[in-house]
Amino acid sequence: MSFFELKVTGSFAAAHKLQMVAKKCENLHGHNWKVEACVKGSGLSNAGVLIDFGILKKYLRAILEELDHKYLNELTPFLENNSSSERICIYIAEELQKRIEEPGVKVSRITVWESDDACATYFTET
Repeated sequence: MSFFELKVTGSFAAAHKLQMVAKKCENLHGHNWKVEACVKGSGLSNAGVLIDFGILKKYLRAILEELDHKYLNELTPFLENNSSSERICIYIAEELQKRIEEPGVKVSRITVWESDDACATYFTET
């Protein structure tokens, strides 16, 4: 089956600390996170697009604004779980999917870069 995949990017700055990982990361620290959000689907609208890039960017921007300049450990999604790059991926994927109203458009993967040389990618489907 063939499909299209679209990608938009965004960023946010936030602080966090992790538990039960490398000692250095257990200290309060921050990152300038970069986020890549991908959606996929096979059906195009009458305009010939899967979803308008502007709409997808708006959805992602709204999610990232909720995280920007925050202490992630104090936010509801991370109260009981580490605010790791992996968990941030899951959070963004779930929140983005909730906002997408276009039929057949699904979040396919989210990549969260915590530095220029370290990232996590969450694939929503196999």
